[in-house]
Amino acid sequence: MQINEVVTATAVIGIGATAIMDLWLLLLRRAGVPTGSFAMIGRWVGHFRNGLFTHAAIGKARAVQHELTLGWLIHYATGLAYAALLVVIVGPQWLKAPTLLPALSFGLTTVIAPWLVMQPAMGSGFMSSKTPTPALNCIRSLANHAAFGIGLFLSAFVVAGVAR
Repeated sequence: MQINEVVTATAVIGIGATAIMDLWLLLLRRAGVPTGSFAMIGRWVGHFRNGLFTHAAIGKARAVQHELTLGWLIHYATGLAYAALLVVIVGPQWLKAPTLLPALSFGLTTVIAPWLVMQPAMGSGFMSSKTPTPALNCIRSLANHAAFGIGLFLSAFVVAGVAR
């Protein structure tokens, strides 16, 4: 594959996988399962420009302008970056014949970022330890990132089929 084909395929896969994760989150919300708001991610990142990287409780932090939009942009940029990292790790040949195991394993591995960086920085503690239901929140995070991993595979499968 040419470099421009790899970049394009990777971008489509990142967007597709993130959209599949979003569909999963939508299904959870419709089933009455609480899910977070991307506005809180936007709020967290929005405070970076002021040198504020951690919060006791992000929900109580001062709102930032366009935090929901910023949160969605960060969410999709992260999905793109993760797709690129997956392709770097498994190699671009995976794009021609994607398999589930690398995508799902990688998707599950990405849960490390919220568990060890985002949740503590936003006031929820490591692995949601400061929330009323840490184990349940960790399981939800794992399920969400599994949906992302499955999305990586499904998106790559579609892209590979279109490229043929």
